[in-house]
Amino acid sequence: MPPTDTHTDSGPGPAPRAGGAAEDTLDLRLPDEFLALIHEDDRCLSTTRTPTGLRSRTWVDAFAGDLLDDLGAWGPKDTRAGTFRLVPVVLERDLAMITRWMNDSAVAAFWELAGPDFVTADHLRAQLEGDGRSVPCLGVLDDTPMSYFEIYRADLDPLARHYPARPHDTGVHLLIGGVANRGRGVGSVLLRAVSDLVLDNRPLCTRVIAEPDLRNTPSVSAFLSSGFRLSAELDLPDKRAALMVRDRALRSLL
Repeated sequence: MPPTDTHTDSGPGPAPRAGGAAEDTLDLRLPDEFLALIHEDDRCLSTTRTPTGLRSRTWVDAFAGDLLDDLGAWGPKDTRAGTFRLVPVVLERDLAMITRWMNDSAVAAFWELAGPDFVTADHLRAQLEGDGRSVPCLGVLDDTPMSYFEIYRADLDPLARHYPARPHDTGVHLLIGGVANRGRGVGSVLLRAVSDLVLDNRPLCTRVIAEPDLRNTPSVSAFLSSGFRLSAELDLPDKRAALMVRDRALRSLL
């Protein structure tokens, strides 16, 4: 395996945490009036029946549904490194381990979440208590938690202000927590596995997106090795980023 991800433990870097100077991943909110209209329409539609007696599926159903297509129910993915699975974070169970990873110097250089456990807890809680557009997950390889992922709706994220987003674009942030798994190509394997899981389980998603810091050349190389292409360079509020894209249409070619 090519040593492209020597420092992909730092990953592409997370969306800035709530309260920071940069844009918050979860700062988008639909107006209350619009949400009220959706709920009103939803109540009306509940009495609408098709000839088979079943309710018709409409855009309201699609909007009101799970923003990431029930990520917690996605199955495992077999890889050359082992069997991989995404497991949504449980704060009480996982906080100590993720905090330890965030305080690793290689991770902290890009994630900027080093410090006491409440720093990591605040970052996780903002997602866990949000509307579901970003889901923090453990990456579990052969039943061992060894990485951290954030799977998020890039089209509903402030990132969409900086590139030509498409509906259902899905973003990925990654860090590899264990030193033993760094520098031996595992990052590339996991990125391909996770983007495969997104495309397998999100039929309306045509692209998986990432925005690693351009300075993190091992991370950019890992994305390139896992089927992503470099689409553009972006000036984001907290970094200059490489916009990496894995296209469903090119999935079998890259």
